[in-house]
Amino acid sequence: MPTRTNSQPRVAVLADSDTRWKWGALTAHRVAPDHRLDGYLLRGRATPTARQLSEVGVHADAMREVTGIEFLHAIERERYDAVVLSCVGGGVQAMLHALGHALRDADHRPVLITGYVGVVYEKLADGLLLRNGADIVLANSRYDAERFREVYRGVGADPDVVVECALPFLGGDPYDETARTRRPHTGGTVVFAVQPSVPDNRADRAYLLRRAVEHARKHPDREVLVKLRSKPGEHTTHIEELPYQKLADRHAGALPSNFRLVYGHMGEVLDSADLLVTVSSTAALESLHRNIPTAILTDLGIREGLGNHHFLGSGCLASWDQLDTGYRPKADPEWVERQGVAAADGAYEHAFDAVRNRLEDLLTGPPLPPVTPYYTAVTAPGYLPRILGRYGFQPDGSPRPGVSVEPQDASGLKRVVRNTMREAARGAYRHGVQRVAPVIRRMGEL
Repeated sequence: MPTRTNSQPRVAVLADSDTRWKWGALTAHRVAPDHRLDGYLLRGRATPTARQLSEVGVHADAMREVTGIEFLHAIERERYDAVVLSCVGGGVQAMLHALGHALRDADHRPVLITGYVGVVYEKLADGLLLRNGADIVLANSRYDAERFREVYRGVGADPDVVVECALPFLGGDPYDETARTRRPHTGGTVVFAVQPSVPDNRADRAYLLRRAVEHARKHPDREVLVKLRSKPGEHTTHIEELPYQKLADRHAGALPSNFRLVYGHMGEVLDSADLLVTVSSTAALESLHRNIPTAILTDLGIREGLGNHHFLGSGCLASWDQLDTGYRPKADPEWVERQGVAAADGAYEHAFDAVRNRLEDLLTGPPLPPVTPYYTAVTAPGYLPRILGRYGFQPDGSPRPGVSVEPQDASGLKRVVRNTMREAARGAYRHGVQRVAPVIRRMGEL
């Protein structure tokens, strides 16, 4: 891919969680092959641990943890060809304004790319307008691309910044039903992919866990795996106040031998799956892409708050009762095609052609225009300042007075003290989320 410097493309990815690092880094690999990748992890409650990064399995040529201000200065120093902003919407908006302010008079600015890490079933308008201002807003399917453009047209923003592609982490071998006869559990392997925040209460999460355990008891010839997102104390894209590991402790000593809690890379877990069960996880799209039978649970209703309404028309809706009797959902081909998955005809290999072409046009064309997000101090004076302030910036995108950047040559002792204090603060926050907050809520219900 040619660049303004006619050298190896340089791409930076800013991510604020393990899932978003996976999406951002793999997106960079898809849209800019043979590039140099520098990873920046935005410091916050969900900054991934070394274990989480290892599980994701996507590596960078360089990696460091930064604040928003530190990232801004890194972009000012380096001449990146493209920057992938793989953060929550507020983080993307803050960095768009900050980069727009910092690079307003520069002779070079990188192409700014952003998007969503998976299924978009809530905060569609809010999330999209927070991402407006990027040169490219990726849509993971034709269905999403149509919705995104409609939102931008509705506010008078340019809908052409939306470029259709696909989720960058789809892949793996197609499902082979005969393979299960060669495994220890001849009845197959059922994978229950849990989510950190769906459902969001103890009773519903305990119910789903109990049904998975009961499914294992009813089918001793099957292996039932509960695929966990994180270990207690770790955070991902969403806060997990009630980890399934702790709920499973109540079954200690009574769990059937064919039932297990597992970690690991989702693709590797799906390698042995004969049925994927979830409420609304993006893992369902990974499963459908490989033609693995996939069930979207209806036990708790089909509700926007659960996200399973996104799968209406998919043919995958089912309850544990139905699965207990041997029912296997069959996905609707037209639905999955609109979602950019199950591309058995090889179309997935070309899913990123459009964004590669758009990026090449931007890199080889005239100088990029100033960054102009839809949200400004004029259009959103009661909303924008607090979003930018959260990341250390003023409403015009400049750094807040008093927000300093730690010197790069800080002594080893200072680094140790700073990192120790940071980890202690994170530990206190996670303890508050997972232990104190639920107790306060229960007291409020008395």
